Amino acid sequence: MEIEIDINDDTPIFSQLVNQVKESVTKGVLATGFSLPSIRQLANELGVNQNTVAKAYKVLERDSIIVARGYRGTFIHEHAKENCQVNLKDKGLTIMSDSIINMQALGLTDSEIRIIFSSLMKQSK
Repeated sequence: MEIEIDINDDTPIFSQLVNQVKESVTKGVLATGFSLPSIRQLANELGVNQNTVAKAYKVLERDSIIVARGYRGTFIHEHAKENCQVNLKDKGLTIMSDSIINMQALGLTDSEIRIIFSSLMKQSK
């Protein structure tokens, strides 16, 4: 698995990692069942913080691109190629946009919308 991190890129490092894994899966470079390096190993190879790699792995696992099997390791999910086509970020953006439009239609100010969003985020933790 070949991953290159560009520290001069505005894209966060964890996003670069996620994007490159998804691209490799889509192109067939990483096939179902392929064993990924451990978080610690990949962090050392890339010269980045382990938390950065852990965050990327968490996003990839959430999107069913990878599957963690405890001490046995982390592997490419059996439906990873199809799951690469799903973009949860875009779906979330659509939901949030619709919600903001509805709140503005009610007459709420931008400041009130931010306060509502912030309080809801605190409640969901």
